[in-house]
Amino acid sequence: MLATQFTMNMHSIPRAAERRSLSLMIKGRVKSRVVYCDLIDISEGGCKIRGSLGFANVGDRVTMKVAGVNAPLGNVVWVEGKIAGIAFEGGMHPAIIDHLVQQQGIKLAEERDTSTRRL
Repeated sequence: MLATQFTMNMHSIPRAAERRSLSLMIKGRVKSRVVYCDLIDISEGGCKIRGSLGFANVGDRVTMKVAGVNAPLGNVVWVEGKIAGIAFEGGMHPAIIDHLVQQQGIKLAEERDTSTRRL
């Protein structure tokens, strides 16, 4: 009998909360070492981050600050190249997520306004 290999696409895992796209540089700690990563998206239950190759392994504990806000303690649940999925041990309050998304929108609008004034 041949053994079959089961491969799960980590990006298709059903989610309990809506993922919100962001593009923020964050400072965190993985296994007590400081890492700087790009926050790609966030939900009440976790987030997706991009770091340097090998910055995290499945099972690593992660702490991070997102725009000055301490995110709940998290665990790396999947890694694919430079991208990692983090599951929060506690939930991120939806109002904080709304605030982060709103602040990014304001910043992007200001940057667009500034760049059009230069033309």
